[in-house]
Amino acid sequence: MAKACNVALIGQGFMGRTHSNAYLKVSKFFNDLPLNPVMHMVFGMPEEKPEVFALRWGWKNFTTNWKEAIADPDVNYVDVVTPNYMHKEPAMAALAAKKPVASEKPIAGTLADAREMVEAAKKAKVRTFVWYNYRRCPAVALAHQLVKEGRLGQIYHVRAIYLQDWGGPETPLLWRFKKELAGSGAHGDLNAHIVDMSRFITGDEIVEVSGAIAETFIKERVIPSQGSAGGIAAGAKGGVKKGKSTVDDAVLFLARFKKGAVASFEATRLATGCKNQNGIEVHGDKGAIRFRFEDMNYLEFYDNTLEKKLQGWNKIMCTSGGNHPYVGNWWPDAHIIGYEHGFVNQAADIMRVLGGQQPVVPIPDFADAYETQRVLEAALLSAENRCAVKMSEVK
Repeated sequence: MAKACNVALIGQGFMGRTHSNAYLKVSKFFNDLPLNPVMHMVFGMPEEKPEVFALRWGWKNFTTNWKEAIADPDVNYVDVVTPNYMHKEPAMAALAAKKPVASEKPIAGTLADAREMVEAAKKAKVRTFVWYNYRRCPAVALAHQLVKEGRLGQIYHVRAIYLQDWGGPETPLLWRFKKELAGSGAHGDLNAHIVDMSRFITGDEIVEVSGAIAETFIKERVIPSQGSAGGIAAGAKGGVKKGKSTVDDAVLFLARFKKGAVASFEATRLATGCKNQNGIEVHGDKGAIRFRFEDMNYLEFYDNTLEKKLQGWNKIMCTSGGNHPYVGNWWPDAHIIGYEHGFVNQAADIMRVLGGQQPVVPIPDFADAYETQRVLEAALLSAENRCAVKMSEVK
């Protein structure tokens, strides 16, 4: 029987639900894990009613003091899902207590905070994790494998987009629109995912960012009379008074990779008609891949080594057969999976790592996620100064 790993969840909301669901299900589907996550304690602010959240999602205990949760001697592992500006303090406290800690992305609201977290993790010498959950989609993990196997050859071009439309004028001034709470807008929320995904799939690092455009189209929003009901903005209601939106609504930028590939990134919350269009294309001399999260069970692959009469885009069902990453733990062939399964897959990999085993595919730690945050910072500098920014200039 697997050894228990008592989890403290710091935060609730949308991500609190996804992580709770993952801990609830992971040992049921991945029954060979070295550790079994036990939902020991959840933190929430008094107005969030953590006692209600705990009862609904299966947490044994609740608290309105996150320091109490981390200091609990029975807690073995800390998971931080608060708004971005609140990531640093709980993470630092967990590291000081020598407890492994995970954080939602981006790892902090500012690059300076992220740097402190990386340095503290190195000093503490404990495991850290960041929830870039799209790495756990079987199709994205397969794309990573195809590149690693050399099937795309020399990579020429990466094209990545993350388009949503929920941030229109009717959306109130939630915490995601306040720089002091979120750090940035669509950029840190959405570009963070596709930058990480491009680094993960290509196995390469960005060395220069240029041509960035950052735009805030909706300068003011109504101050909410009611926050979102566990989603991103669903259920939020606006009042009468307005406040200033201090983050970007859209950011686009270009980049160069160390091995020579060029790339474009685009993130927006104002792409009317696009609900959650997270997509990436990677083109090489031997082949190419295409992925769209709204059709997440498929990966498109073009094999340029075939004779011409056989060449064409091959749409691979990535939940078909046990050879695709993670799929053997889920349903029969082509019984498709969804958004929540990426979090369950990551919870399984975290338990593997904490239990001394290897994950199915690499999990970003604080140092890895810091490299993504450096790219985000470089893009904002490029937009502000209208110039190219070398990554060597961004510390």
